[in-house]
Amino acid sequence: MSAPVTTAPESTAPASPGASPGAQPPGHVPTGLTFRPGRTIDGWDPEDSTQWADGGKDIAARNLRWSIFAEFLGFVIWQLWSIVVVSLPKTGFTFDTGQIFWLISIPSLVGATLRFPYTFMVPKFGGRNWTMISAALLLIPSIGLAICVSNPATPFGVMLFVAALAGLGGGNFASSMANITYFYPQRKKGWALGLNAAGGNLGASVAQFVVPIAITIGAAATLNLPLAGWIWVPLILVAVFGAYKRMDNLSSAKADFSASIAAVKEPHMWILALLYIGTFGSFIGFASVFPKLIADTFPSFSTFAVGSASISLAFLGALVGSLARPFGGRLADRFGGAIITTASFVVMGIGALIVIATLPLGNFWLFLASFLVLFAASGVGNGSTYRMIPTVFAMGAGTIDAHNNAGDISTQRKTAAALGLISAVGAYGGFIIPQLLSLSKTSFGTYTNGLGWFVMAYALMIAVTAVFYLGKRKGTRI
Repeated sequence: MSAPVTTAPESTAPASPGASPGAQPPGHVPTGLTFRPGRTIDGWDPEDSTQWADGGKDIAARNLRWSIFAEFLGFVIWQLWSIVVVSLPKTGFTFDTGQIFWLISIPSLVGATLRFPYTFMVPKFGGRNWTMISAALLLIPSIGLAICVSNPATPFGVMLFVAALAGLGGGNFASSMANITYFYPQRKKGWALGLNAAGGNLGASVAQFVVPIAITIGAAATLNLPLAGWIWVPLILVAVFGAYKRMDNLSSAKADFSASIAAVKEPHMWILALLYIGTFGSFIGFASVFPKLIADTFPSFSTFAVGSASISLAFLGALVGSLARPFGGRLADRFGGAIITTASFVVMGIGALIVIATLPLGNFWLFLASFLVLFAASGVGNGSTYRMIPTVFAMGAGTIDAHNNAGDISTQRKTAAALGLISAVGAYGGFIIPQLLSLSKTSFGTYTNGLGWFVMAYALMIAVTAVFYLGKRKGTRI
């Protein structure tokens, strides 16, 4: 095995013939960087404008692309059960409403919980290495679903356990976001984290579009439900191989227990987590139940036949929310996250009120349009709320111009831990929303009450954002 490869600034060097297969082929090595076997990079500093312009930007973009793909598949697997449950009655399964909602919500509960340990996996194993491991783990719930839904006699307890394993896909978000935050300078984190998250969030939409087609195309009188799991296996293998070949570990991406404890003790972490329940929790929660809401409220619009296949318009909600997320980050980069987050909650509340108003009218297209407004606002709020986190933590450490400066390495590690922890707490919204809507439906026979509860929650979020973050604090936009 060859020694680590180092080069002077602006130098070029051919790959050493004896280099380890896991080593980074040096070629042009950006200023100040050292590549070691195992695709580990020493000396990474995205705040160094010379290093960034000299090739650091390209390295960051390459890691971001494969991070997005792996996280995309994580969201696909995370959301599979919310799509499959709508078709279970057609294939002989006889579960009641409460059981169906548990199958929808249990992946979110497990995924949110897994985000806590996943936050610390990047510092322990390295961003590249953990992306490979976490992507490979997705094979378990994907294959498990395919086996379970192939037999209508599968007990509910077994179905619930395998649905819980889909939470492995939800955990990926925390480690992926914590990893990418190390690769980008503070001034670009909103856009980079927004893209990374949007790529993952898009998995929910793609799954909701592709799965109904896959299970119906060519399936005459019955549905081929096992395909909902099998079709993702080859892509998961591609993600593992791509991370192995193209991603990097950063030696500077370290977190320690004391930094994590410090993040937990920071009151702003919990305030931001509450706001993230309102934004991301709304996105993932409504994305999970949207197919079920359409099937229950407008059954004739649940699916549309296209040749021998069927499609569901439920994918539009997750699609709109996913595409809106990076723009929320970019707007927060420019104007500050607090003002964008506040506006998002206002629009989300208005969207929910319009949904309540349109339900008695029985007009599917008004229902769909108003829900898409809610999804778009939640997507923007996801990006802006997440962009607030690095600024708040840098400002708390006394960093000058915290909106554009990440602070020292200790502050960055604390921020990375907070990003993962907040994403974990926020993801519990994906469990809360389906359960509250289930309660509304079973107790009152309608979803209107549940939607009214969410409007009140958004009003509370507006007040919290305004009190703690709206405007400028110490001359810094938050």
